[in-house]
Amino acid sequence: MPTYQFHIEATPTYLSCTEEAGQSVYQFAYAVTFTNTGSVPAQLISRHWIINDAQGHTDEVKGLGVIGQQPLLNPGESFQYSSGSRLLTPHGTMHGSFFFVAADGHRFDVPVPLFVLEARGQTTTSRTLH
Repeated sequence: MPTYQFHIEATPTYLSCTEEAGQSVYQFAYAVTFTNTGSVPAQLISRHWIINDAQGHTDEVKGLGVIGQQPLLNPGESFQYSSGSRLLTPHGTMHGSFFFVAADGHRFDVPVPLFVLEARGQTTTSRTLH
């Protein structure tokens, strides 16, 4: 029986704080690695992020692929990409999901666990999900 399973790891990094229009803007980068730990090749189709700052402001980001790519991952293969986010507070959180279509036509979402954007440090989250 086929399995549809991915291991997701997200590593955020604080970059800098700048002033824009008299307001502090905190800039973060994050690297996301996903590995096909299932038994069926699957292609990343889209992403969905929910980004929250410490004042309760939420941004939602949806789009095709990641950084202009829609990689096809065979069992055991990994893909990593880096992107960024800006907050008006020195800390916040991100979580979301990736939507995949397997080679056999099965469609599924892979959740990305909540991770912290913190201006003082770095946090890594890792979880195997299916």
